[in-house]
Amino acid sequence: MNNTLSGKTALVTGASRGIGRASALALARAGAQVLVHYASGEKEATAVVDEIRGAGGKAEKVAADLRSPTGPHDLAQRVRDIIGGRLDVLVANAGISRAASIEDTTVEDFDHLFAVNVRAPFFLVQQLLPALCEGSSIVLVSSLAARASVGTLSAYAASKGAIDTLVTHFATALGGRGIRVNAVAPGVVETEMSSFTRTDAGRAATLGMQALKRLAQPEDIGDAVAFLASDEARWVTGHTLHVDGGSKL
Repeated sequence: MNNTLSGKTALVTGASRGIGRASALALARAGAQVLVHYASGEKEATAVVDEIRGAGGKAEKVAADLRSPTGPHDLAQRVRDIIGGRLDVLVANAGISRAASIEDTTVEDFDHLFAVNVRAPFFLVQQLLPALCEGSSIVLVSSLAARASVGTLSAYAASKGAIDTLVTHFATALGGRGIRVNAVAPGVVETEMSSFTRTDAGRAATLGMQALKRLAQPEDIGDAVAFLASDEARWVTGHTLHVDGGSKL
């Protein structure tokens, strides 16, 4: 542990796997007590909690379905029940992706993407504002797709573009309270969401658009999240940090 977040409490949504898991572990290594949110992967969330505790850290798991209109409100209440009155770090990582052409995108798919990727973080921030104090940090998760055309991801890209917009508006609105708001924008990361990286063609396509010639790992993003959450980034707000190995330069 490097203790840059010692004594602080963090919530990471979608923390049972992938980037969320890596972010939770990175925050725990920095000394934070971490609330590990999950929707359906209770076994995986338990494993993350056990790993943090096994390394001497503090963690709890908390469940909520962020697809539901009341999901963010339910999660916020459960978080407040655990931590009491103060939350220092909110990492809104939970998200879904759907690759489809414009012609094949359904209203249901579109609404589902925006419910999880945009509506949930917006109202989670709203509901947790009473617990976020001066010095707190909010980190949202954007994507390379918000600034560059990558595959058939137009609806997903639009949802992540909305996140970039929320960063600037939230940072402006909450700066007076001493709350910082930033985002990380990963490129292709070797997770379950990017299963195409398991094929030779997928790996070649990914490496072909990057300046750095390796596949990103969740830890590459998690460490950037922990940096933005820490006092080392105390003068950074309203920024979307591209953590993408120099993709689509």
